[in-house]
Amino acid sequence: MTLLLCPLRARPKFAPAFRISPLLELTQSLAFQWLSIPSSSYPTDSALPSLQFAPSPESRQFLVQSVPRRHRFRSGSPLTRRNPPASPPFQLSPPPPLPRLAASLGMTPSEPLNLNTPPGIPLISLDSSRRSRNAILIRSIRDRGDTIGYIHNRFVEHLKRFEEVFVIKDSSSHGARFGYCVTLHDKLGTPEERTAAVGEVIKCLVEEQEELIPGIQGELYPVTSLFGGRVYFSLERVAAPYFGIKAYGIHMNGFVESGDEKLLWVAKRSLVKPTYPGCWIILLPEDWFAPHGISCQENVVKECEEEAGIPQSISVKALLVGAVSYVDIDGDRFKRDVLFCYDLKLPESFVPKNQDGEVEGFNLMPVGSVAHIVRRTHFYKPNCSLVVIDFLFRHGYICPESLGYLDLLQSLRSGNCS
Repeated sequence: MTLLLCPLRARPKFAPAFRISPLLELTQSLAFQWLSIPSSSYPTDSALPSLQFAPSPESRQFLVQSVPRRHRFRSGSPLTRRNPPASPPFQLSPPPPLPRLAASLGMTPSEPLNLNTPPGIPLISLDSSRRSRNAILIRSIRDRGDTIGYIHNRFVEHLKRFEEVFVIKDSSSHGARFGYCVTLHDKLGTPEERTAAVGEVIKCLVEEQEELIPGIQGELYPVTSLFGGRVYFSLERVAAPYFGIKAYGIHMNGFVESGDEKLLWVAKRSLVKPTYPGCWIILLPEDWFAPHGISCQENVVKECEEEAGIPQSISVKALLVGAVSYVDIDGDRFKRDVLFCYDLKLPESFVPKNQDGEVEGFNLMPVGSVAHIVRRTHFYKPNCSLVVIDFLFRHGYICPESLGYLDLLQSLRSGNCS
């Protein structure tokens, strides 16, 4: 059996088969004091008339050109006009830059739109004119075996010397629009042999150049070509994006209904996490789920107890509501993720508890306020933003009359959902 890894071109000259577009990166000067401000006090679209977005030719991200002075964050000047509570669950701190995600989230300040939210709650505006940058056309070679991943040409150079593990050939004779065809050696006949061989390659590369694949944790992730499919081998989880391996996750929104209002539980990611420290996340964001030996529902119940202290009597009511998918190309890393989305209605009296130190704390916020934060800032972890937007669609906070409704809805599933 031959397994195919398709390398990627760094600068393709052909039309894209899918689109990579950035989540809007607002500058750190756009720091709203939203932790202690009621939703009715949030800056509205009319208060931000000078915000204009323009693409940066270097970063390919969208930057704010001008920000009203009253909303600027001055270094060295504490936010004294509205001090946070005495014991706030979160601290307002500048988040790290966002990578580019394959979702056409063309969110720009424009005329307020009717999103079926109560008066006084800030709304999301969608602008379908914001287009994504071109990406890479990938054509699978089916006659050479199952396509299990995609590798950047730069990373292929590091693999060429491991001839006992990888067979690397020019793929031009197959009519493919990428540089090489990478397969695992035929002598590696079992999943265990492939796992051991690829693991030794990763270990060797990290020992020679630690920054090549940073953050190795010794956690293996099963490599498949589709969800629930046969496992070809297992790979160090952190190294999976360097091989373009498809990953599956489970994300759950926890919400509360208080009268006619819906509120979402949000959390702040631990400041010691190696990726996205201090970013805002949904109640349960499980980015890596191995669909073998445990069902999605069972995993939700387990993670609810381990991460948020949600008892099984409540978590078993979590409802599967669909999935979002995206592609993220960042340097030599090629992420192809599918996130199964769950909703869990929680009692008003229930308060999540940090069980494993993964988060700084939890906070309950009106849905409209969360939507405003997703639109206006980059405080949310990128893929959590997608799950929040999916929640807004399903619960009627974004209506078909909103500009860009269908484009945004389609972009939430812009990755391959196999």
